[in-house]
Amino acid sequence: MTDKKVALITGGSRGIGKACAIELANAGYDVAINYVGNEEAANATVAELKVLGSNAEAFKFDVTSKEAVDEGVAKVVAKYGKIDVLVNNAGITRDGLFMRMSPENWEAVINTNLNSAYYVSTPVVKLMVKQRFGAIVNMSSIVGVYGNAGQANYATAKAGLIGFTKALAKELASRNVRVNAVAPGFIETDMTKDLPLEGMAEHIPLKRLGQPQDIAKAVKFLAEDATYVTGQVLQVDGGLVI
Repeated sequence: MTDKKVALITGGSRGIGKACAIELANAGYDVAINYVGNEEAANATVAELKVLGSNAEAFKFDVTSKEAVDEGVAKVVAKYGKIDVLVNNAGITRDGLFMRMSPENWEAVINTNLNSAYYVSTPVVKLMVKQRFGAIVNMSSIVGVYGNAGQANYATAKAGLIGFTKALAKELASRNVRVNAVAPGFIETDMTKDLPLEGMAEHIPLKRLGQPQDIAKAVKFLAEDATYVTGQVLQVDGGLVI
């Protein structure tokens, strides 16, 4: 078992997940990143983390499959002996007006963005309760707070994560396991590069789009520093939803 704290980040090979991995590596964590498709990006991220002194490794498993998750988390525990922080970050978008939304696009987003948090948290929570220590950070969205046309599936999943966060926080607080969520605003990532963001900054009080590092710092705060904070949703949106 490693003497350092261990973080598992789903969807950790790029974007916000990668930024979270780097932030926690800089804070002294050994980092396990989960990915499902882009092995090249995952290996590149691991190489960056190792330069920072983290005993990092990439673990390929599909977070929408309970069986795959159970096997994947078991491999993480076999390597590190524990998991101190879980960041449920994996997510996709399949945008479209509700009246035209296919069952496949609804289910893909719900499975990846919401059900995965249940699948991954289940074995990790058991471990954290046994350790009597742990922190979970769920990646919600401001869309889960106020909704957004064309994103009924995404908004539903992200709102579900908020309810999941609050319920789990109440259940696990007595075991010294904290559960919080981050609700990002408009962040410049691969996921948002195809969105019509021109002019969006003018509607944000801080007059700029967010960067993955902005979210990563909030995740690090909730995971590492906020030892008396649980059941909260931290909106990191430049003031968009005031």
